[in-house]
Amino acid sequence: MTGSATVAGRIDPITASVIQGALETIAIEMGYKLMRMSYSSIIRESEDFGAALTDATGRQLCESKQSTPLQSGPIGGYVKGILRQMAARGETIEPGDVILHNDIYAGASHGPDFALAVPAFLEGRLVGFAVTTAHHLDVGALSPGSCGIVDAVDCFAEGLQFKAIKVVEKGVPNAMVWRILRDNIRAPDMVVGDMEAQIAAARIGAQRYLDLLGQWGEATVAAAYEDLLDYAERMMRNAIAALPDGIYTATTFIDGFLDDPDPSRRDLPIAVAITVEGDSLTVDLEGTAPQVPDRPINMPLVGTVDVSIWLTLRSILLDTAVVGDIPQNEGMTRPITIKAPKGCLANPVFPAPCIARFTPGNQLADTVMKALAPAVPRQVSAGIGNLKVIAFSGFGGGKHWVHMEIFEGAYGGRYGRDGMDAVDTLYANTRNNPVEDIESHLPLRVLRYELREDAVVAGQWRGGIGSRREFMFLSDGGASVEGEGHAHAPWGFLGGEDGVCASLAVRTADGSERDLPSKVPYMKMQTGDRLIATGPSGGGYGDPFLRDPEDVLDDVRDGYLSPRTAEEAYGVVIRDGVIDRDATQRRRAHA
Repeated sequence: MTGSATVAGRIDPITASVIQGALETIAIEMGYKLMRMSYSSIIRESEDFGAALTDATGRQLCESKQSTPLQSGPIGGYVKGILRQMAARGETIEPGDVILHNDIYAGASHGPDFALAVPAFLEGRLVGFAVTTAHHLDVGALSPGSCGIVDAVDCFAEGLQFKAIKVVEKGVPNAMVWRILRDNIRAPDMVVGDMEAQIAAARIGAQRYLDLLGQWGEATVAAAYEDLLDYAERMMRNAIAALPDGIYTATTFIDGFLDDPDPSRRDLPIAVAITVEGDSLTVDLEGTAPQVPDRPINMPLVGTVDVSIWLTLRSILLDTAVVGDIPQNEGMTRPITIKAPKGCLANPVFPAPCIARFTPGNQLADTVMKALAPAVPRQVSAGIGNLKVIAFSGFGGGKHWVHMEIFEGAYGGRYGRDGMDAVDTLYANTRNNPVEDIESHLPLRVLRYELREDAVVAGQWRGGIGSRREFMFLSDGGASVEGEGHAHAPWGFLGGEDGVCASLAVRTADGSERDLPSKVPYMKMQTGDRLIATGPSGGGYGDPFLRDPEDVLDDVRDGYLSPRTAEEAYGVVIRDGVIDRDATQRRRAHA
């Protein structure tokens, strides 16, 4: 054991557990309050937000478990970036301040994810921060919406940048900053309304934290969270120590820009080498593609890459279903070292753009999973089917409307369980919007929402099935797309088949149809035009001929696959809706 985890317990474990519960409850309350006060569906329905408490130095103490890891996970990095930038400018933090931050080179995950930090002061001393983050649907970039901006030449083309800016100073709103915001975004009422909801939720969190300090005393709470940080570290170190020492490697590929003639912008590798040594672990990304300086598929090292890796290792090594509840705090990351060459996709150099960072970031998480799979084969899933988001927008009645819709991916099979169908995957973990919500607020109609047919990926435990969704514009507008997985199928594991790629098409009102790549810059859409998004299916896990024939029959009855596919892929012969067991035994014996 190394580091602070060697320090003896500072407080009795029962008191520490009570305080842990209180901290987590504060973060969860912040999250729910933000959801209920928000204007946009991306926060209210998709839950694309984060909420957390940190100490005065930016160490993350807890987070809202109902939010996406890609929002809550980076909050410690946001606060450290804020503190670093304000110190460099000689500025101080005062009671009543509210600080806005979205600098991708100082902790932010990407530009549309605004953090609003409320400092907590006790007897005139800074004792921590309550922070909310959320994805905003327009941040003043070159085209409507804050996703699908896939042709940004640098980070300045991605929208407004706020580097530790006080939007409220000593309790007084900075009117000029709010005016700049409203004058430079397309949907100001919605975006500013969401930001005000973030501030309100963070203020609630700061007050709850001060109440906790008042109830237990600052020394007791500090001792508790120091022990909680050490406990989380100890759990991670124990899990790493259980792995065989060695180096575990994997390489996967992202589409990049498949329609670009420049080979440096397409079919880009993500390489991972994980070195396990005792109770520590190093993730080295040497061999990952160089950054793309004029396309926004680079990943901030702090805010995206680190969260992608932490989330995946935590999910594999400390599965809550197996080990129980563990404090979600910065202690868990102490045993993990990340190395990424400067100037690669995973450690870009300013001013490289990063707004579409989720597509390679989710693939990075999947590559970490693949690398570690030989060491813990029963703790991983086969390859995931990456998702896509589409920014729908339009202008009418003197106002812009903007909507971001999340199109699901699918998980690969895992030991003992089939992959999950039509879900957001890995570090994103967001939700799509109910059809009723879309059609009641927007000039869009959802014509189809269904699972793909005969796209089940074979394995002893099959891959998750992708979805197919079709949207029609009811008025003129536009769309842009940020997606992945059109060229590189999810990986199968231990004899399971590789997954099925995604696709995207546009069908115009006159009936003509054309295929689109996974990333599409803003394109105009006319009334009656349709977008048809077909999601990927995850990889299969294990030899398909070992799958329980009854499970194969269930998939046939559910319409997921045909009897012919059941026989060809699984060796299960089905006649008149019943398994022919003798024929199945012969078919499997001669495979």
